Amino acid sequence: MENWLSLKCKPCDGHNSEDPQQGAADMTVFVQNLLQQMQSRFQTMSESIVSKIDDMGSRIDELEQSINDLRTEMGVESSPSSLPKAEETKPADGPATS
Repeated sequence: MENWLSLKCKPCDGHNSEDPQQGAADMTVFVQNLLQQMQSRFQTMSESIVSKIDDMGSRIDELEQSINDLRTEMGVESSPSSLPKAEETKPADGPATS
């Protein structure tokens, strides 16, 4: 795939000897090619991101299963409601002193 910075566009300042319509056509082709390259790169990155999210989901599922297996080995039920809430496990703080 060609780097979009390496594409050359002839100056379109009206001082060249080309037909203005040809210059506009060249610019149109240049922009179309640039957009196609950007779309292709965006598609590749999107596919990569989705793949990484899928992998992360699988890892989370495996981690959850490992945690449940450990809890079963310890004799703890695997329901989320059996886990103590963070607020309940913190000791009550007295008045703050400076």
